[in-house]
Amino acid sequence: MTYFKKRNGKWKLTLRGKDARAGYLFILPFLIGFFGLFVSMLIKSISFSFSNMEVGADGYILTKAAKSGFEHYIRAFTIDPDFNLRLGKSIAKMCTTVPLILIFSFFAANILNQKFKGRAIARSIFFFPVILTSGIILGIEQSDLLLSSMNGEAMTSTEDLESMIGVTRFLTQYTSLPSEIIMYLSNAVTGIYDIVIASGVQILVFLAGLQSISPSLYEASNMEGATGWENFWKITFPMISPLILVNALYTIIDSFTSAGNEMMSSITSTIFTDVKYGYGSAMAWIYFIAIALILVVVGGIISKHVFYYD
Repeated sequence: MTYFKKRNGKWKLTLRGKDARAGYLFILPFLIGFFGLFVSMLIKSISFSFSNMEVGADGYILTKAAKSGFEHYIRAFTIDPDFNLRLGKSIAKMCTTVPLILIFSFFAANILNQKFKGRAIARSIFFFPVILTSGIILGIEQSDLLLSSMNGEAMTSTEDLESMIGVTRFLTQYTSLPSEIIMYLSNAVTGIYDIVIASGVQILVFLAGLQSISPSLYEASNMEGATGWENFWKITFPMISPLILVNALYTIIDSFTSAGNEMMSSITSTIFTDVKYGYGSAMAWIYFIAIALILVVVGGIISKHVFYYD
């Protein structure tokens, strides 16, 4: 790659060099924040996870944890009965919700990309989930008694909603689907509100990608006699595949780090409520490594099927 080229005796940036310069300028605020603030906190967090910390009037004192510093990590996997359960629940919830969010957001983006009257209003409505997931609105929603009660009884779990709708009962009686698929569909129906709320950003990304596809590709395909179904699988889906990768990784991270995630709440309460900085830091790093491994696996699998148009 050539970023500089000599012209009239002077070195000047090439087009690739100008693009690279613009890219570095865009990520400069992140680099300043990451290396100026975040790296030091990461190092302290690692040291906390291998130590026992006591907070006193003069500050905190770190002492090396037992068992060569791995005491907190061993405790998380072998002693704490809730850690493995919560970690497994977080991973299981991610495996359930991420595909549903991607399918729904891709379907919604394809509908919003069509030409019809009131399209701008419809797009605004589908952008509401982004507003609803903002900090203040989400806090009001979670504290709203009207949403947390119905007919004087609290709706405390998805099982209550499921029993009200009777999704599982209907699928069991009138279909011959395996029990695993029935349970998956039941969770999808009863959790539709959470899926819609979490799909705002993904819809916008897919919609931008759909609008970037050149109409000439569809015109040439239609001239060859291709159907709409064939256009979808031969043009739309391959051209949008890079954004499927982006949205998949974003949705996985969002699922693992959302405010309602049980594992995140457990780590926060361990550190700030129980004042166990060492053990809480160890839990956070185990959780981080688990997320990183899942991102690498999912990214590697999807990347093999991504089509890049050059």
